[in-house]
Amino acid sequence: MNRVGFIVSSLLVVLVLLSSVLFVVDQRQFGVVYALGQIKEVITQPGLNFKLPPPFQNVSYLDKRLLTLDSTNAEPVYTAEKQRVVIDWYVRWRVIDPTEYIRNVGLDEGTGASQLNVVVRNAFQADINKYTVKELLASKRDALMSSVKTQVLATVRGAKPWGIDVVDVRITRIDYVSDITDSVYRRMEAERQRVANELRSTGVAEGEKIRADADRQREVTVANAYRDAQKVKGEGDAQATRIYADAFGRDPQFAQFYRSLEAYRDSFKGKGDFMLLDPANTEFFKAWRAPAPAAASRN
Repeated sequence: MNRVGFIVSSLLVVLVLLSSVLFVVDQRQFGVVYALGQIKEVITQPGLNFKLPPPFQNVSYLDKRLLTLDSTNAEPVYTAEKQRVVIDWYVRWRVIDPTEYIRNVGLDEGTGASQLNVVVRNAFQADINKYTVKELLASKRDALMSSVKTQVLATVRGAKPWGIDVVDVRITRIDYVSDITDSVYRRMEAERQRVANELRSTGVAEGEKIRADADRQREVTVANAYRDAQKVKGEGDAQATRIYADAFGRDPQFAQFYRSLEAYRDSFKGKGDFMLLDPANTEFFKAWRAPAPAAASRN
């Protein structure tokens, strides 16, 4: 039993010793070996490595991947026409020399990101006041990003190199500060309202014009139709009169009898109509007293 315990204890001691002298460097990392606080070795290739146990040697790691730094400060900056704008940007960067990075920047990526944020922010503040808002939004946007990248690279590669490479600097948003943005939106809304009112007024005017033209055309059409109708009616009356004259001219007695019948029909249309006349002394009932034209002709 003691032998088993001894073997187990020995294995544990060996594992502890191995864990203190062996370390693995991932392919996404740099391994930095320190000896009494000084950088002894930088391991760039992934794999299993050896070192002395602490406190003689220690190891730390730095990320070798491409990192992204997003802007966090929303403080407004001034353009060439003294307009306050807020910009959002991001930077793509990586550690390329761990020794210089640790000596001149810090022991981890967060320290480098914090210092890089200040440098990029200052570069944007120095360049934005050279351009107008229109230029920043359109023609000079690429020039601004290129200029900021040049300034940042000059800083990180200066007398005390940071051991990093800045791959890209990009602007994601340029906008007015909130109070100016509200004012711009109100002006835009007022302008749209003015245009809408102008369009409505134009539409009303065009509608009135169309209605007036339609009314005029209707009046002209009705007048022409009435004229044509009266013309046709006059022609019909004339033809009817001519036919009546021809017919009545052939037999005046029948014509007089026919006209008397028409007069009787027009006089006694209603059931309640009545007339006070003396049939013996009035000419109105002459047709009743006289013999029928047909009978006279037969006699």
